[in-house]
Amino acid sequence: MFGCSNNREKEEGQLPADSSEQETVSAVIQPDIIADRLEIPWSINKTGNTFYISERTGRIVKIENGQTERQEVKLEKQLASAEEAGLLGFMLDPDFSETKKAFAYYTYEDKNGQYNRIIELVLQDGAWRERRVLLDQIPSGPFHHGGRLEIGPDGKLYATAGDGAANPETAQDPRSLGGKILRLNLDGSIPDDNPISGSYTYSYGHRNPQGLAWSPDGTLYESEHGPSGHDEINLIKAGGNYGWPVIQGEEKKEGMTPPLFQSGEDTWAPSGMVYRNGKLYVATLRGNAVREFDLEKRTTREVVSGLGRIRDVFIDGNDLYFVSNNTDGRGTPDVDDDKLYKISLSDLK
Repeated sequence: MFGCSNNREKEEGQLPADSSEQETVSAVIQPDIIADRLEIPWSINKTGNTFYISERTGRIVKIENGQTERQEVKLEKQLASAEEAGLLGFMLDPDFSETKKAFAYYTYEDKNGQYNRIIELVLQDGAWRERRVLLDQIPSGPFHHGGRLEIGPDGKLYATAGDGAANPETAQDPRSLGGKILRLNLDGSIPDDNPISGSYTYSYGHRNPQGLAWSPDGTLYESEHGPSGHDEINLIKAGGNYGWPVIQGEEKKEGMTPPLFQSGEDTWAPSGMVYRNGKLYVATLRGNAVREFDLEKRTTREVVSGLGRIRDVFIDGNDLYFVSNNTDGRGTPDVDDDKLYKISLSDLK
């Protein structure tokens, strides 16, 4: 069901002209393994001492006190079999301990076609059930589903939607939900202060956005897969146009915002990301690393490598957690599971 091909995954940007690639962390860091036997993990959540991790195959993994429990997710629609599709973004409700509620993004197929949707889930008797749809018929395609969910410091739900690969022009189409960062109230309604009245669109011109992170002052950053390189790290402004498919890399056009960083001819395939002390820590798939971006110095380096594809990152206190993604069909052939790892940020010298 969750197959792959030889197509390069662009989900899953060359640095400014005066920057250069930095060396990896000199000392080899040996991460702690928190959990193993994960199956295509996608999104990390943590509440108290308990982790909840979505798996593309359609499960939520609960990790608590060294024990792993794979919880069923009862969805109203059948998960799509397209590449990169499945149960993707997952975000616990801010009041999860009381509500037992979460939000999820998944790719489905039915008689009307293939789409992505954002839903509300509720945990009952050790299983998750789709309770209501918040936003449906987000464009889908052979790949480029986007799929990241995050709750911003403003209490709104943000989602990244890809261009579906087959229809890149949707990214510039104001009537389409494809190729956008979307902003919703937690009940699925459109916020009154969205940049386009009556629209879920927060920013547009995106190819396959995969990660979102905020600094303490509310600045939003995004990671995005470019075509054959030219992966991007963007600073997101409400209503901004980020250029796809009109411009890429160092190209410029009036009214379109270029990236803070882009990978040039290299490919990072950046995914989940977090912010800490002026730096972004970004999971990279094709890059096989956790990559650090220093926003002040405008430099980047690998801080974790040698563990294969990395899908998501999460910071709690001084600890950086991340999940590998080697079972998605594009990783090391003899690897039969993925893991949740932990390192101390203090070790990143």
